[in-house]
Amino acid sequence: MACPTHAFLYNTTQCACNPGYLFNSTANSCALFSEHGPPLVLSTGIDYGSALTFPGTIFSFDSIKKFTQSQAVFLEATLVMLLCWLSFCLLLRLFPLGSDGRSLWFKIRWWISRLDISFATRHWLHDQSPVVKRKTELGGTFSIASWILFIGLFAALLYQTISKRSVEVHNVRATNGPDLVSFLNDLEFNITTISSMSCAQLRGLGTIVTGNPLFIDRRDIPLSTFANYSCLNTTTGPTITIHCKNCRLFRDFAYVSWQFIDLPNNPATAVGFQFNLTAKKNDRKKHMSFVSGTLKNVSDFDDKPITYRGAVPNILKFNLFPRIYHNLHDLKLIQPLFHDFLPGSYFGDASQLQESLQSSRDGLVNTTLCISFLSSYILEIDNQNILGPVSFLADLGGLYCISIGIFFCFLVQCEYRITRLRNEDRIMKNIRNRRKAQERWEKLRKYVTYTWGSCSLDDTMSEPNKASCTGAMTKSFRQSGSKHRRKRQDISNAVSFCQKVTLPNEKKVEEEHVHMQELRSTEAPLNLERQSSFSIEKPPKAERR
Repeated sequence: MACPTHAFLYNTTQCACNPGYLFNSTANSCALFSEHGPPLVLSTGIDYGSALTFPGTIFSFDSIKKFTQSQAVFLEATLVMLLCWLSFCLLLRLFPLGSDGRSLWFKIRWWISRLDISFATRHWLHDQSPVVKRKTELGGTFSIASWILFIGLFAALLYQTISKRSVEVHNVRATNGPDLVSFLNDLEFNITTISSMSCAQLRGLGTIVTGNPLFIDRRDIPLSTFANYSCLNTTTGPTITIHCKNCRLFRDFAYVSWQFIDLPNNPATAVGFQFNLTAKKNDRKKHMSFVSGTLKNVSDFDDKPITYRGAVPNILKFNLFPRIYHNLHDLKLIQPLFHDFLPGSYFGDASQLQESLQSSRDGLVNTTLCISFLSSYILEIDNQNILGPVSFLADLGGLYCISIGIFFCFLVQCEYRITRLRNEDRIMKNIRNRRKAQERWEKLRKYVTYTWGSCSLDDTMSEPNKASCTGAMTKSFRQSGSKHRRKRQDISNAVSFCQKVTLPNEKKVEEEHVHMQELRSTEAPLNLERQSSFSIEKPPKAERR
């Protein structure tokens, strides 16, 4: 007869897996039990999240916590944004400002200088110079950098305040008899023997032993008077369930034992144990205290896989600790705790396991559940706030001072060591003022052209003796009369030229009237100029004889 991999033959007709291997009837193979899960998994404590099922369906708190496990996430994001901003501002300084102020780089650098909101009155000053409000590109860069740092630190502080605004304080006090009587909980014990056995092999379950088995206070009580028990076949093995409703716990110890025996073609072997103990209040089932775990099948001396089989019991020890949750309206709940596991008979060598399977002497797996009620003390749990509004505001003010102070030191050092950074606001203002003046002058040119005609103001500025579109005459008082008459004719020609280009046809009458008034207004200055062009000479005084 051929056996699967990691298996051996016994009794000439039957196969069994090697120590530590579990038989899979579906795949007809043996697999190492340690590959199915971690060696020891424990989870203990009250289930606070059971009362938050409705918000949990709307907001995925687990996904948010996955990205915000600590304050380091906020600090790293702040550092990245800060470096990006400083690199961007440094890159802009590599491009020239230009002289006309119309380039894109000048506009960006100008608006960065307008962001100087934190250091506008803290720039470099000469001795006895008055403090004025100046906005520089360097100040704008460091102002935004300080605010980026402050916002990042504020987010980290806010995360700390929300996540650690209160701590759970545990207080231990000695118990009185009436205090223990009020602890009435629903307890459930689930012990799974990981193997290929079934509940048909179960024997000896039905008695609970209280007190110390070696002393006179030992008591044997039927398990049915204490709790309901059952056995359920699962894919990993038979599960023993002991359920007690409104349990009145024993003062010291309680023991429950059971065995799995050999059946034809189904030997009693196990490779591990799983447990799950829960405790909940009968009238407040939304809160539950629990402990669960998986025990790895290794020996006490090395990590060699083993298989449990024999008369020596495998003892699972648990402690039950009374707790009062003052933060949950004085909830009285029993906390189950995993204490220890004492392995019984086991085999780590295939030949030894083969000999045991061929004899009926070791044909059982003995298990004992040991429950210890720690009734000497009661643990009181309450929440205590560690962050108040005053401390939060103090931390916030400190972060603001740190953020401003760091970049203020950088600003002072840069302006002290680099002289051209002290007056960069004046350079940018001069460039921008020239551009604004040129824009206003262009607007004025367009207005004059639209109103009086398409005359060239540049020619008028270059030749001051020619007429302007307004009809005004700029002349020297030293010109002759013939030039005055010629300029008067040029004025009328210029006026008529402007009238023809820019003015609409339906207003000819009004325009002629306006031009006549302009011509008349120019004649009077011309006459005055003509009269003033002649010098008034005084007669010479008679000489004294």
